Amino acid sequence: MKAFGKILGLVLLGLLLIIVAAGFALTHLFDPNDYKDEIRQIARDKAHIELTLNGDIGWSLFPWLGLELHEASIATLINPTEPYADLQMLGLSVRVLPLLRREVQMSDVRVEGLNLRLKRDKSGHGNWEDIGKLPPPATPAGSPPLASPPVAEAPAQPEKPPQPIRLDIDSLTVNNARVEYNDEQTGKQYSAESIQLSTGAVHDSTNIPLKATAFLSTNQPVLRVRTELNGELRIERALQRYKFEDMKLSGELTGDPLQGKAMTFSAQGQILLDKAANVAEWTGIKISANQLRALGELKVNDLDKTPQVTGGISIAQFDLAKFVDSIGQTLPAMAPGSLSKVELVSRVAATPTSVAFDNINLKLDDSSFSGRIAVEDFAKQSLRAILKADTFDVDRYLPPKSEKAKNAAQVRQAEVASTEADAMAGAGSTPLPDKPSKSAWSTERLLPVERLARLDVDADLSFGQLTLDKLPIQNAALKATGQGGLLTLESLRGGLYNGDFEAKGTLDVRPSAPVLNLQTRINRVPAEKILESQGKNPPVKGLVTLTSSLTGSGNSQQALIETLNGNASFVINNGVLLNANLEQQLCKGIATLNRKTLSGEPRGKDTPFQELKGNLTLRNGVASNPDLKVRIPGMTVNGDGDIDLRVLGMDYRVGIIVEGDTSAMPDPACQVGEKFVGIEWPLRCRGPLELGAKACRVDNERLGQVATKMAGDKLGEKIDEKLGDKVSPELKNALKGLFKR
Repeated sequence: MKAFGKILGLVLLGLLLIIVAAGFALTHLFDPNDYKDEIRQIARDKAHIELTLNGDIGWSLFPWLGLELHEASIATLINPTEPYADLQMLGLSVRVLPLLRREVQMSDVRVEGLNLRLKRDKSGHGNWEDIGKLPPPATPAGSPPLASPPVAEAPAQPEKPPQPIRLDIDSLTVNNARVEYNDEQTGKQYSAESIQLSTGAVHDSTNIPLKATAFLSTNQPVLRVRTELNGELRIERALQRYKFEDMKLSGELTGDPLQGKAMTFSAQGQILLDKAANVAEWTGIKISANQLRALGELKVNDLDKTPQVTGGISIAQFDLAKFVDSIGQTLPAMAPGSLSKVELVSRVAATPTSVAFDNINLKLDDSSFSGRIAVEDFAKQSLRAILKADTFDVDRYLPPKSEKAKNAAQVRQAEVASTEADAMAGAGSTPLPDKPSKSAWSTERLLPVERLARLDVDADLSFGQLTLDKLPIQNAALKATGQGGLLTLESLRGGLYNGDFEAKGTLDVRPSAPVLNLQTRINRVPAEKILESQGKNPPVKGLVTLTSSLTGSGNSQQALIETLNGNASFVINNGVLLNANLEQQLCKGIATLNRKTLSGEPRGKDTPFQELKGNLTLRNGVASNPDLKVRIPGMTVNGDGDIDLRVLGMDYRVGIIVEGDTSAMPDPACQVGEKFVGIEWPLRCRGPLELGAKACRVDNERLGQVATKMAGDKLGEKIDEKLGDKVSPELKNALKGLFKR
């Protein structure tokens, strides 16, 4: 038995030597370069590709089946003159004996200088779509196509499931590869250049170290990205699970959109794809982009249907304004320090057509928001928002007034100040101010109509305190919708200086000139506070209650005001006419009738009132107010006039009636007495609206009518005294009427 084993060993050794010798002889006596034409023909017949071998073919047989191709290219049979891929060198070798066991054991696989060119022509056809296809058969002109002979169908044979091939590669190296894509329909080009890829040993169910670098670019817009990818890839084919552990992608982005600046970025985490469960996960996410830092996790379900993404994201506090500047972008002008502290924590849910951020905790400068923001349809840009904030200052994020608007406001302010100074210096003795004639409103474009026309929004917002146009609104609530160019303000309400207000309306941007419809209600809000917040000196104090329903059209302040129509009613209670002494005006009128001169110096004290009310009818920016009434202790003021909102001017005829308070006036020249009770003393108020009652003067024209009436009354009294009961009442009345004419 021992001798038999020895003999068997010698036989096997001899066979092995014969095989090695045969392999040596075969590889040295057989040159595959002599069979390039046959190899090309096999590629045409079997793979339906056009293989061009410009370089040498190197090979080995045993124990490695080795192959090296140099200067090779591949094209489709339909377009054989335009290769879609070429390479400088491909080198690989496979152990022969494991192949018999359906095991692939490779040494190092090397690919040098691979070029892959993908192109879509003007008709939308891609050159990769012809890979493996045969060209259409050529038929002589005018002859009908030949009918294919009937082919007998072979009986179906049950297919055995293929056995999995075991993969075993020592390493994979790709050097200086390039992939480009050119779309002639859109003119867009994408490319990946200088691709370098290297791996460790490639085995099933083991971690495979991987490193790749590339330069990516596109022409629309012009962008260039330097990337580097590291990690460990794990392939579990039996379980259909693929992992990329300790993944780290980093790089730098430059190009035209960044205006000469660059963005450095990185992304890390653990990635899992489970095809059996149709699930993908990215956990331990760490993302950075310049100053931005974020953490999170994402999970995708239903990969075989409509993918559903869930997860969470946390963005650490960063300076958004500086970040935007660092990537070459410009934010609209805002107050200094705006968007310097931004922080976000939120849950995320998304599909291929939508995304939602739930359980939001957003910190924006000095404000904190909570709630939900969602885009329900990317194509329609359907925005949905339910947010609650503690405080929010809208003004700091709005663009400042243009220089043109600032200059116009300064000019008007100077004109009003000059008129006011003259009025105060003369205490109403100066000439009546002229009504303004210049427009008080901007002609600049007010609304981004194109953007609003595409808006699809449903917003429900609430604020503990909202600052809007310098007004501190408490417990503000806003509900608004917009779709198809029609924006609806369902409600905007809140508290204001211990009063409250509410507004609703619509904005229709579908017509060439946007149409505004607005209804407002203001309840017991201090009028002076509103005016002071706008940087104006208030002519009146008091609690104003206002209701209005207005319409206007246009896309500038001036256009809206010039087309303003509607109606309004107002009441101001427990107020004061500031720096406007109606008593002094009354004194001046009485002194004139008494033919006396006021001895006291004019006093610029205020005029308190119990109530100021009226109704307005607006037509094309002019508000008619026929029933102005002011109740002052001891007297009533009636007014009839217009407020021209186009120039912020007014023109009123006012009458002051002494209601029975016959106490002595401060100046002896204007003692009231019984004879002045019930007489309407005329004033004319004209000038800038900001002056209020400071623009009022005695109306000398109407004062003459008062004097005539008083003279007639006095003569009538004398007729009564002289005639007594000697004549009939009819005759006495006729005589009185004669002298009153």
